[in-house]
Amino acid sequence: MKKIYFLILSSFLLFTSCKTDEKIEAVEAESPFVNFNIDAVPYAKLSTYSFFTGDLKNLNPSKKVIPYEPASSLFTDYALKKRFIWMPEGTKSVYDGDAKTLNFPVGTVLIKNFYYNTVQPNNTTRIIETRLMIKKSSGWIFAEYLWNDEQTEANLVTGTDFTSGSSKSITFKKSNNDVITTDYRIPSESECYACHKLDNQPIPIGVKPQNLNVSYNYPNGMKNQLQKLVDEGYLQGYPANIVSTVDYRDTSKPLDLRFRSYLDANCAHCHQDNARCDYRAIRLNFNQTTNLANLGVCVTADEPVDASLQKIISPGNHNKSVMNYRLTSVDESNRMPLLGRTVVHDEGVQLVQQWINSLTQPCN
Repeated sequence: MKKIYFLILSSFLLFTSCKTDEKIEAVEAESPFVNFNIDAVPYAKLSTYSFFTGDLKNLNPSKKVIPYEPASSLFTDYALKKRFIWMPEGTKSVYDGDAKTLNFPVGTVLIKNFYYNTVQPNNTTRIIETRLMIKKSSGWIFAEYLWNDEQTEANLVTGTDFTSGSSKSITFKKSNNDVITTDYRIPSESECYACHKLDNQPIPIGVKPQNLNVSYNYPNGMKNQLQKLVDEGYLQGYPANIVSTVDYRDTSKPLDLRFRSYLDANCAHCHQDNARCDYRAIRLNFNQTTNLANLGVCVTADEPVDASLQKIISPGNHNKSVMNYRLTSVDESNRMPLLGRTVVHDEGVQLVQQWINSLTQPCN
């Protein structure tokens, strides 16, 4: 009797052990992958997506969550950014022009994390927010996640908080060792829409072939970002002759290209046809700024500041240029860009002034 019992027990244990192993293998096979149900997103917590493995604050991407970085970045009060793209299995984006956002499939998620790594008093790292743009069948939606003080989770901002937006006081050190304290702005849904709007529809900004046609240092080495997307199955293909922006900080590049790239990253999303500021005189997309009039050179401003500040760009004199005035102002009624900035971007302003002062042909 004992022998029969032992055989039955052994068979049971062997069976359950095999079943347990199968479960463990299934879990291990799924764990590196993103958790995404298009009918359930946005989730209440950032961690639910499984975009990142290990400690959430390390932003270590899961399988098929691909980092990217545009050649020139939008300035947001000196915040650093980590950006990622994820797409559902079996889907691809399509090239639709150098200066047009890639045509992404339904289910695409663009992930943008904003953080500082010199938070005072101890030069610590603090992630402030994570912004998602999710493409549903009806179009792109925004999902804003605010990180907790422990840096263990980011929670979806909803209700009145997403309607009105909020601010976080932060003190950080710049690369020149200046210490700045500012009220970092957490955008409302309408503020997101104000910048990410084209033809009255929400749209991403930075993921254009002209901005991604540069190399990125991936874990396995340097590679062109567009080629990386092709290799990952995220992009059907792209032409070899893309007219591309450059890193405005790269002083080895021509001043003109750096200046135009900076304006494209920071201003063009509003100053283009059918966007927020399309009633203004200037058009600042990179592919349009070979025309000096589109840049505002010798163009009378829609709203001149005073008698000495009439032209958007006055050749050879940044002090008489409305563009310089707007970029150096922190007054909400005067500054440009209107949103996403509470302090002056010194390095950007220096570039703009250098380009304006390099112009030698006076206005007629």
